[in-house]
Amino acid sequence: MEYVFETGRLRARAFVPGDAERLYEIHLDEEVKKWFPNESYLDAQEAGEAAAFFADCVKAGRLPCVLAVELKRTGELIGDAGINEADGKPEEIEVGYVICRELRGQGYATELLGGLTEYAASAFGVKSLFGRVVKGNGASVRVLEKNGYGFVAEESGAEDDPYGHGVLVYMKNTRPNGA
Repeated sequence: MEYVFETGRLRARAFVPGDAERLYEIHLDEEVKKWFPNESYLDAQEAGEAAAFFADCVKAGRLPCVLAVELKRTGELIGDAGINEADGKPEEIEVGYVICRELRGQGYATELLGGLTEYAASAFGVKSLFGRVVKGNGASVRVLEKNGYGFVAEESGAEDDPYGHGVLVYMKNTRPNGA
């Protein structure tokens, strides 16, 4: 299998048809649905269709680039990570990630975002990456901050704010000193 990037404990790759059921299960989790209500799938078939679309994008080298994330030691699918143009802001690239419930709190999301940030900067030549977090999602804020993303703004009325509490926007310059 070809991997897009690797970290110490993780590998990121294009989705394959066998990932559909596990992808569906990961996104069924109440915590995922709480913070990403638009990223739930109706069933495994819909998850499979999304996975096939994401695999095609990875193969073509275009956005959205959403990758399957697996543990190196077992090969188990444990989440996904991606980059995409911000809605209505084609000059801005956003990052996103999900780790399955069983492995949260063990540093996998922080490790994954570090690898995803490096990959996005080199593969897509972006100068700045953005992370958007629904206000109240402290775990994702900590992951962004540990990876050098800094707070830049708070938005209200955002389409991806399911509760109307606001969205915190973080940014990381991937080319220090304006290179």
